[in-house]
Amino acid sequence: MDQLETLIRESHTLHGHLCPGQILGVRLAALGCRLVGIDNPQGSRNLLVWVEIDRCATDAIQSVTGCKLGKRTLKFVDYGKVAATFLNTETSVAFRVVPRDDSRQVAHWYAPDAPDKKSAQLQAYKVMPDDMLFNVYSVNVTVPDNDLPGHPLTRVTCQICDEGINDGREVTSDGSVVCRACAGEAYYKSK
Repeated sequence: MDQLETLIRESHTLHGHLCPGQILGVRLAALGCRLVGIDNPQGSRNLLVWVEIDRCATDAIQSVTGCKLGKRTLKFVDYGKVAATFLNTETSVAFRVVPRDDSRQVAHWYAPDAPDKKSAQLQAYKVMPDDMLFNVYSVNVTVPDNDLPGHPLTRVTCQICDEGINDGREVTSDGSVVCRACAGEAYYKSK
């Protein structure tokens, strides 16, 4: 429990506040690392993690694992789900861990004196057994070479905007090599 409290404090510091999602993320990350056989995730070069939501739990997962977008060890896929997949690149062992939907409703069983739902979750998520808190799935993950950590494998220049494009993210449009934004996939609109 002391280690859990330490991980929760570190996550709280990174995220800026403590909430049930933080505790859930800490527990989820610790379980995922154990399942793939990574005892010291922050010192490991063999851990890749995919997170499926951009909310509180993701910061907790980053805090526990040490995985980062900038190091290409943390991958974000926007499924809108509090879920994460952990891959040990050395062994190819991978598990997807998802909080059980009913864990919110049963939190009061583990914290009967809590004054409200949030307080119950804050207390219960620390002590609930893993199998009451999470569903775990053994999965296979294939990571393309251009998605692995390390230096970019390729770099080309967009023939429209002249911006560099790393790791095969370019598209060919009408015979030209262009970035996704110039190909019409921009998330922004120029003024």
